[in-house]
This record gives sequence, C-alpha cells and structure tokens, in this order.
Amino acid sequence: MPFLDRADAGRRLARALVHLLPDKPVVLALPRGGVPVAAELAQALHAPLDLVIARKIGTPMQPEVAMGAVVDGDAPIVLRNEDIIRYARVSEDEFRVIANAEIGEIERRRERYLAGRPSVDVHDRVVVLVDDGIATGATVRAAIRAVRRRHPARMILALPVGPTAVVEQLRRDVDELVCLEVHDRFTSVGGFFVDFRPTSDEEVLAALARCPADPDETAMPSTPPGDGATAPRVLTGH
Repeated sequence: MPFLDRADAGRRLARALVHLLPDKPVVLALPRGGVPVAAELAQALHAPLDLVIARKIGTPMQPEVAMGAVVDGDAPIVLRNEDIIRYARVSEDEFRVIANAEIGEIERRRERYLAGRPSVDVHDRVVVLVDDGIATGATVRAAIRAVRRRHPARMILALPVGPTAVVEQLRRDVDELVCLEVHDRFTSVGGFFVDFRPTSDEEVLAALARCPADPDETAMPSTPPGDGATAPRVLTGH
C-alpha cells in the first residue's frame, strides 16, 4: 500500500508541489478526509488553509453511487449526474430530499469547523484543492466548479490516488493536476492506505488550529518540504 495514512500522503504531495512556494498559494481542503492531507501541504508551503465543504448526493438504494454533489457557496451549488439519475430511476422529489439533507450536513459542518474563522480570499491567487483521493470524482468536480466562481489565478488539484479515467477527466477542469498514484484497476481509495480510519470532527478542528487562515501567524519553513438558507444553483453533467 503506497501510503501509511493521510498525513503521509500529505507530506508526499508537499514534496511534489514544493515548486509552488514562491507563488504563495492558498490550500483548500475537502473535509473531512482531505483535511489531514491538506494540513501537511499547507504547513510545508507556508500557505493559508481553508475548506471547500462538499457532499456527494447518493442514490436512495446505493448511497455510495453518486447521482450528484453539492458544494457550499454564497448559494449552494448542486451538480447533477443525469445518467445516474435516469439509470437509478430517481424522481425529482427523491433527488430534492437527498440533496437538501446533504445541504443541511454542509451547514452543520460549516458551523462546526469555521465558526469565527476568517474565510481566505482566493481571487487572483494560486489555489491548491486537496482531497484524500477520488473514486467517481463527483464531489471534487462540484468543488472545482465552486472554486472557479471565486476567480483564482490558477487552480491545481492535488490527490494521493485515483482511477486513471477519472483523473484524466478532471485534468481538463483544472490548470494542473498532481495525483501520486494513478491506477487502471481501482476498487477504493482506502485500499491504498495502511490506516484509512474515518477522519473525525476533532481531527479537522485540530488541523485547522495548527494551520491558521493567516499564514503570517506561522513560521516560514527554513527548508523546502521533504445561516439564512438560499436557493441552490443547479448544474447538470454526465
């Protein structure tokens, strides 16, 4: 297995992205599992760490199968996978109920993780979006679209592992994609980690505490790294 745990994956990504140090990037993590990975990268790059809170919208009978995704923003952005919706015979009412439940979970996480923490402005900045791996890519794709609306100068997707076909699809959506392990035969992200226990809320909070939104609050590394509801925007996709 290539990675000991998420922190190990983050340190390895940091070595692959050390060239970004002069760009003073912003690191954005997808919670929960992407946060321990992103925290290592943010510390190595002396970068601010912020969150992009996104949730997969699973089908009623198979929640692990993504029929869409929703991501936080000024108004939540809903990405629909029309092919899966038709195949699973999901009605509009069913889709709306599940999507609204995920929007509620996003609200819970935003309040839990980010209450009192300033948001990082990514306008005209180099942004590194980080997760702990991808399978279908639905959640990451929604996050990419949401971050694009904030007009970064350049967008980089950084991942420990993913399936070849999905990685190549996502490569077209960003300016640069770094994926340490790309495999044609792919079963699950967790299969590439020795320790892939679920990341807790407490671990997310601890990572945010040691990676402040203002990078000037941390020491520069001496060596390179070894509440009001709004109507969601709906985007269709395949």
